[in-house]
Amino acid sequence: MLDATNSMVAATLAFAGGHFLLSAKPLRPLLVQRFGAQGFRLVYSTVMVGAFIWMLLSYRSAPFLAVWTPAAALAWVPLLVMPFAAILLVAGLTTPGPTLVGGERFLDGTPGSPAVGILSITRHPFLWGTGLWALSHLLANGDFASMVLMGGIAVLSFGGMRHIDQRREASLGAAWGPMKLTTSVLPFAAALGGRSPVDWRGIGWWRPLLGLAVYAALLHLHSGLIGVSPLPF
Repeated sequence: MLDATNSMVAATLAFAGGHFLLSAKPLRPLLVQRFGAQGFRLVYSTVMVGAFIWMLLSYRSAPFLAVWTPAAALAWVPLLVMPFAAILLVAGLTTPGPTLVGGERFLDGTPGSPAVGILSITRHPFLWGTGLWALSHLLANGDFASMVLMGGIAVLSFGGMRHIDQRREASLGAAWGPMKLTTSVLPFAAALGGRSPVDWRGIGWWRPLLGLAVYAALLHLHSGLIGVSPLPF
């Protein structure tokens, strides 16, 4: 029982901490020098996929250790939050942007505002999607394994936004300026501040529709994959 719990903690530290460690100075430049830019991305992706699979398998085998008992009403939070999280995930993955892995190439001096599509709402749509998933499920689950996994992903998601911004600003210099000025980390902050309008046309209709389809699929598959019904009734 302790071995499974320790494995869960170690896997989450490897997945969440590994993202920060492998992309931080001075380790990243050394790895890029050793393997090349493409080789580094391959190594990075392989390590993270392996840590992610280890984390999921450890989570499934970890014992249920209750830390607190969530109120029954909190079981509704993931159901209400996940449609927005799924849309952000889909939009983030289907919109080329400089905050994606290897996305520096999208700031190549092309004229015009970089705040296109979902980036006009937040420059970190994918991380907001994973962060909302983590926080909403953290509220609805009070066992130790869930708190470790979802807490780790929440730290990775929200801490990763700042980490990526700092790395991009350091590596891109003035080229990062337009992105920083016309977009925001907090959703809709740039639009409400008058810095950039929301590009609804760039988001399109199919991204929200596909996001809702992903949400429906997750609901359908949840019991089989996780072993727990996502429905609070």
